[in-house]
This record gives sequence, structure tokens and C-alpha cells, in this order.
Amino acid sequence: MNNCPCGSSSMYEQCCKPIHQNIHNALTAESLMRSRYTAYTLGKIDYLMDSHHSSTRPFKEKKEILKWAKSMHWMRLEILSTTNGLQNDIKGTVEFNAFYHDGKQVQRLHENSSFVKEHDHWVYKSEV
Repeated sequence: MNNCPCGSSSMYEQCCKPIHQNIHNALTAESLMRSRYTAYTLGKIDYLMDSHHSSTRPFKEKKEILKWAKSMHWMRLEILSTTNGLQNDIKGTVEFNAFYHDGKQVQRLHENSSFVKEHDHWVYKSEV
């Protein structure tokens, strides 16, 4: 496999794969964000659910999210800014753009996401 889909200069096996195998390997909110983007590109819906805060996890939409994620050609992730979200923090935000092609044109998903620690690991909480 080439460089990790999250945009790092590392291979998937050294970048997001260890996080996909054990969420505790995401030491920062940004590393969790990157691993979630990569999960979308690879259709890892169970990881997306597991990395979502229990209070905002979209259980009913699981199949729809997977169908949508697999129907897109994911192009790249661009991290715009981070606030807190370091290893010793308990919350943080990551602002990003995710670019994808929907079969007709290039789309940009822009979000400022809130991350918190739940059960001693980072999870996505909501859009800020």
C-alpha cells in the first residue's frame, strides 16, 4: 500500500492501521481524526462506530454511512487547525477539509470536530 490515506508520509501499516486495530493507539485528537478519515476511505464502519462517542453514535445509520463512504472516491484530507487534543488533554478540536469525488464532481466536506476522551481513549463527539 502507498502512503496512508490520511495524508501522512507514513505507510498505512505504520500510521492508521495500528489505531484501527487498537483505538488506544490514537494518542491525540488529530491522530484519531486521521484514522477516522482513513476508515471512511477503507469502509471500516465498525471502527467508525467504535471511535464515535457513545452519546452521539449513529447506530441506526450504520448501513447508510457505509454505503455512502463506499460510493465516494476519497481524494485527500487537509488538517486546517487543532486546539488542544494532545496526549494529556481530555478534549480538543480538529478543523479539516476532506475532499472526495461523488461520481459527478469534487466535493469538500469542511468540519470543525470536537473530540473527547471516553474510557481513556479519544473519540469523535460532534461538529463544533
